[in-house]
Amino acid sequence: MLLGGCAGTGNTGSARHEPVTVAKAPAQLPVPRGKGGKAADDFNGDGHRDLVLNDLVKGPDDAHGDDAGIGIVYGTGTAHGLAPGARQLLNPARQAARTKGRSPAVFDAEASCDLDRDGFTDLVVSTDPPYDGQGRPPVPLQILFGSPAGLTGRAVELIIPEGARAGNDWPDQPVCGDFDGDGAEDLVVHASDGRLSYLRGPFTRKGAPRAAGKPLPSPGTVPTGPALDVNRDGYDDLLVRTAEGPGTSALVLGSPAGPTRTGTALPSGIDVALGRFGRGRALDAAVGSMDGTYLRYDLPTAVHDSISTPGSVLDAGDFDGDGVSELVSSGAELRILRGRTIGLSATGMVTVPPPARGTTRVLTVADFTGDGRADLVVRTYDGETKDTVAVYAGSKEALVTAKPTVTFSTSEFLGMGS
Repeated sequence: MLLGGCAGTGNTGSARHEPVTVAKAPAQLPVPRGKGGKAADDFNGDGHRDLVLNDLVKGPDDAHGDDAGIGIVYGTGTAHGLAPGARQLLNPARQAARTKGRSPAVFDAEASCDLDRDGFTDLVVSTDPPYDGQGRPPVPLQILFGSPAGLTGRAVELIIPEGARAGNDWPDQPVCGDFDGDGAEDLVVHASDGRLSYLRGPFTRKGAPRAAGKPLPSPGTVPTGPALDVNRDGYDDLLVRTAEGPGTSALVLGSPAGPTRTGTALPSGIDVALGRFGRGRALDAAVGSMDGTYLRYDLPTAVHDSISTPGSVLDAGDFDGDGVSELVSSGAELRILRGRTIGLSATGMVTVPPPARGTTRVLTVADFTGDGRADLVVRTYDGETKDTVAVYAGSKEALVTAKPTVTFSTSEFLGMGS
C-alpha cells in the first residue's frame, strides 16, 4: 500500500509531543522487567504494549541474504509509548526450534496472545521445516513464550493432533481468540478442504493444546485475525476469507463448542477491517475494493452501506478516544475517516504525510501510550537497506498528530544477531 503526503491535517495536538529519533535514542536499553498482566502484545508483562517488526532492513553487504529475523521494540508507558533502544532481535539460529537438527531459514511473526495464561504474551511464528513433498507436511508453526525479560527463550513446535488435521495442506494462518468463552486463548489454524483446526487453550510449555477435536467446516480457507467478539455474546468470532487476495469472506461465530457457526457473508474485496464505526450495538465491517469501501453495520445482522473512497487496504482504531472507531484507508494516500454515531463519512477526512521518501505500509493500529487512544504505526522503506518506522499518536482534536512522536530505523537491529 503506497501512502502519499499531504499538508494541512488540521492537527492541534502535536505540540505536546517531541519526536524521539534514532539520533536521540540510546544505542540500546535493557528490556524492562515485568510481573505479568493482561495487556495485549505485552511480551515482558510490564503492562505496556510492544511492537513486532517482521520486515527489517538488510546490511549493505547482505542485501540479498537471509531474513535477519523478527524485531521487537518494547513499550515504556510514557507519552511516546515505545522505546527504540529497548529492543530484541529474534534470530532463528538462536530462538527457533530445530527440526532434524536444522534451524529454519524462515522466521515470521504470525499471531500473538497469552497461550499459557501466565500473564506474558506469547508469539506464534511460521518456519520452513524440511519436507519431501510426500504425505502430510509437518507443522511449520512454533511458539515463543513471553517472560519477565521478554521473548528470550527457544521456541517450541506447535502440536496439532493428527485427529485435528485434514488433508495435506500446510497447517498455517494461525489466529488467536477465546472462541469458546472459557477465558483461555485458543488457536484456529487452516487445515484443508474448507476446514479449520480448532485448538483449545490453554497450551502447555511443550506446545500442546488442552484439547482439539475434528476439523471444523469453514466458509473459506484463510482464517484472518484479529478475532473479536463481534455480536457481544461473550465468544470471540473469526473472519474467514476465501483467498489471500481479492475474494469474499464470512464471519464464523464463536460458541461453547468453538467457532462453529457461519454468520454474515461479506462482499468481495481485497481487505476487511472490523470496528465500531458508529451504528448499532454490535461491531461493523468495512470491505475495501478498487471501487470503494462497502460497509456492513451492526453485525451479524448487517445493514448495508458504502462510501466512495479509493483505498483497498483497511485498518481500524479509535484515535480520538470517543468510543467510535475510525477507518484507515491505504491507497495512493494514507487517509483516516472519522467514525460518528451516524456512521463513517468522508467529511473531515485526515490525510497523513509519510515520514520519509519511499513506499509506506501500515504496520499496526493500537494504543502504545496507554491513553485510551489508538496510535498509527507505519514503515517507509527505500529498497532493502533503508527505512523509517514512525508512530503517529492518537489525538482527541485531530485524530493523529501531524508529525510522528517516535521515529527510528530497523537498521538498529543490524548486528544484534551475530
